[in-house]
Amino acid sequence: MKIICIGRNYAEHAIELGNEVPTEPVIFMKPDSAVLKGNDFYIPEFSQDIHYELEVVLKICKVGKYISEENAPQYYDEIGLGIDFTARDLQSKLKEKGLPWELSKGFDGSAVVSEFQQKDNFDLKNLNFSLEKNKEKVQTGNTSLMIFSPEKIIAFVSKYFTLKKGDLIFTGTPKGVGKVAEDDFLEGFIEDEKMFDVRIQ
Repeated sequence: MKIICIGRNYAEHAIELGNEVPTEPVIFMKPDSAVLKGNDFYIPEFSQDIHYELEVVLKICKVGKYISEENAPQYYDEIGLGIDFTARDLQSKLKEKGLPWELSKGFDGSAVVSEFQQKDNFDLKNLNFSLEKNKEKVQTGNTSLMIFSPEKIIAFVSKYFTLKKGDLIFTGTPKGVGKVAEDDFLEGFIEDEKMFDVRIQ
């Protein structure tokens, strides 16, 4: 299983971190060992600045390469919700040196992944999702604000990587990312349906 992540896919998030709004998808990856096991996330010893980034996640349902935008909907039939935990302090150091981000993005437990649901249950062009921290809403997003749609993402990614059944695509986070601290309690929602909860340890 590959975990393919799209960076800066919401303009306001790119701006809040001082990044340029991209003209084509920004891609990075996480190993399968990044998937969080259970509901407890342990802050790693190498970072003092772990941020949550809430994202809609696509689950690939069949093998594909050089997939067209028109055919892309056939290659995923389920969606979920996830968090791309980011060691922001480490990421900043890596970016300053022009180095890859993987150490700050792909560490163990850095990918929260909810259960998946049939995409046909939702309007993916106008899907609301949100994150609460300690019962206070901290992030809200709507898929209509994506710079690159799921179809564009799948078409772009599949030019470079063969997509396989079970691969996950994190589609980017909206504005409002922030730091977590010990004992924080995070809950993710699609529309009004709770998709996951995570306790920070």
